[in-house]
Amino acid sequence: METLAAATSPTVFAQMFGSALIGVREGLETGIVVMILIAFLVKSGRRDALKWVWLGVGLALAMVIATFAIIHFGTSTIDGLTAELIAGLASLVAVVIVTFMVLWMGKASSHISADLKEGMSKALVAGTPAVLALSFLAVGREGFETALLMVGYAESVSGGLWPLLGLLIGVVIAVGLTIALYFGAVRINFAKFFRYTGIFLIFVAAGILGYGVRALQTYGWLPGINNAAFDWSNWYDLSSWYGTLLGGIFNIRPNPTWLQLVAWAAYLVVVLTLFLLRTKPSTPKAGASPRGSIPAQPNSLSAPTPTVDAAKGKETPTP
Repeated sequence: METLAAATSPTVFAQMFGSALIGVREGLETGIVVMILIAFLVKSGRRDALKWVWLGVGLALAMVIATFAIIHFGTSTIDGLTAELIAGLASLVAVVIVTFMVLWMGKASSHISADLKEGMSKALVAGTPAVLALSFLAVGREGFETALLMVGYAESVSGGLWPLLGLLIGVVIAVGLTIALYFGAVRINFAKFFRYTGIFLIFVAAGILGYGVRALQTYGWLPGINNAAFDWSNWYDLSSWYGTLLGGIFNIRPNPTWLQLVAWAAYLVVVLTLFLLRTKPSTPKAGASPRGSIPAQPNSLSAPTPTVDAAKGKETPTP
C-alpha cells in the first residue's frame, strides 16, 4: 500500500514559503501581545516588572520549541504505517486547535488589548508570580497554536527541516515588524492583516485536514482509500512548479479521495463562513448620533496612537 511519505516532495521554496507566512502571522500576533504588556508597564511606571514579563516570554518560547520538537522529531523516527497513523492524528489535533484559535482571535481581537491591560493591572497588585504567569500564558497560548500548526504543516509537506527554517525566517520578520510598530516606524491595519492572514491559515488548515484524512485512510482507520473523487494526474503535474507550490502550501493533490474532498470542502465552507462573519468590519448606523457613545472599532490595535513616554522623552505608539 502506498504511503503519503512516498509521494513527490514539495520544493524547498514551497515548504519554506508557507511556513514563513505562518511565522509572520503568528509571530506578529504574539509580538503584539508582548508589545501591549510592555507598553502598559512603561506607561504605568513599572519598568521593574519588565524582567518578569521577559522571563515569562522566554519560558513560553522554550515550551513551544519543546512541544514542536517532541511531536515532530518523535514522529520522524517512526516509519511505515505507524508513522501515517501518528501524522494523521497529529494533523487532526492541529486543525482543531488552530481552528479554535483563529475563530477566537477573530472575535477577541477587538478587545484583546483591554483584556491584557486589565489582566496586567491585577497581576501587578498580586505580585511577581502573577506577572510571570500572565506573560507566560499570553505568549504560550499563541505559541502552542503555532507549534501544533507547524507540526501538521511539516508532516503534510515533507517532515523535514525546511518548514522549520521557513518558520524561523517568518518569526524574525515578525520581530522586526513588532519593533518597528512599537517605535512608530510603521503602521499596519491589524483588522485587515488578521482577516486576510486568517483566511490564509484556514486554507492551510483545510489542506492539513485533507492530509490527515488521507493518512488515516492509508492506515485503515477510515474507509475509501481507493475511491478517488477524480484524477487529474494527466495534466496536473505534482512535481511542477505550481504542483509543488500548491501541494507544499495547501496540500492540493490531483487525486483526492471522496472522503478527503468532502472533509476539505465542508471545513472551508463552515469555518471560513464563521470567520468572515466574526471579522466583518462594523459600520455605524446611518443617522446615529455620536454623542454619549463611541462607535465600535473593528480592531483596537489597528491604529496605535502615539503617546509621550516621559522616561524616553519621545513618542511611542500605544496599542
